[in-house]
Amino acid sequence: MTDPQSKPEPATDCAALDREREYTSRADELRQANKTILFDALASAGIETVTVIFDGYGDSGQIERIDVEAGEGTNLLPSDRIEIARTAFGSPEIERQLLTVAEAIEALVYDFLRQTHSGWEINDGAYGEFIFDVAERTIKLDYNERYTSSENFTYEF
Repeated sequence: MTDPQSKPEPATDCAALDREREYTSRADELRQANKTILFDALASAGIETVTVIFDGYGDSGQIERIDVEAGEGTNLLPSDRIEIARTAFGSPEIERQLLTVAEAIEALVYDFLRQTHSGWEINDGAYGEFIFDVAERTIKLDYNERYTSSENFTYEF
């Protein structure tokens, strides 16, 4: 009989840590490659900044809008398709998807949210924005988490 309060055996812990490290390493490599592909497509279209606004609560979340800033000319995302690679925890497989630039941005935003704040849309949820700076090739996340607070005061006189 196994005691439910006992610690897992060290071999199990090591195996789980190894799987976590493998996944994190694979996901980091894919993220960097995806960023390069995406920023190349945005730069070739003359886009300087992309801002993605998201909001979620009550177990539902979505991208509200995608704003595009370009030097001169269009303020639209290119209709080109780019290949994005993704992985799932526990699977060595790499899934490749051919997506429009807008679809790729959405996929990456949801992946970044899942990576940094899994469950961002649960209960009171969260909102914020991603800023894709094409010249700097950076993605900044400004994240705001909502929560309900309750304070109780009991007195006896």
